Amino acid sequence: MASDAALIERIRPILSERKGLSERRMFGGACFTLHGNMCVGTWRGSLLVRLGRPNHEAALAEPHVRPADMNGRAMRGWALVDPAGIDSEPALKAWVERAADFAETLPAK
Repeated sequence: MASDAALIERIRPILSERKGLSERRMFGGACFTLHGNMCVGTWRGSLLVRLGRPNHEAALAEPHVRPADMNGRAMRGWALVDPAGIDSEPALKAWVERAADFAETLPAK
C-alpha cells in the first residue's frame, strides 16, 4: 500500500540511531523491532505502536488513537494511530519514540 510505503520512509530515520534495529514485513505492512522486540509498524496507513499493557488505556484516550485490532480481537498493549495523529513529523516522532522507549525496556530476544 502506497501510504504504508510513505510512512515506512518517515519512520526509518527516527529509529536509525537505535541499536538492535531490524525491519521486516508483517501484518501486510512493515514492522520495526529493537533487539528482537516488536516496536512499531504500519497497517493500512496507520501507525501500529507497542506501548505495553500498563499504558494501553491512556493511549486509547488520546486523539486519533484506536485499539489495534488485526484479526477481530484487540491486542492489549498495542494501539493504532490514525494518519491524522501522525500527520506532522513531531507527532510521528513522539509516537515512534514512545514505542521505542518501551521496546527497549524488554529483554532482548
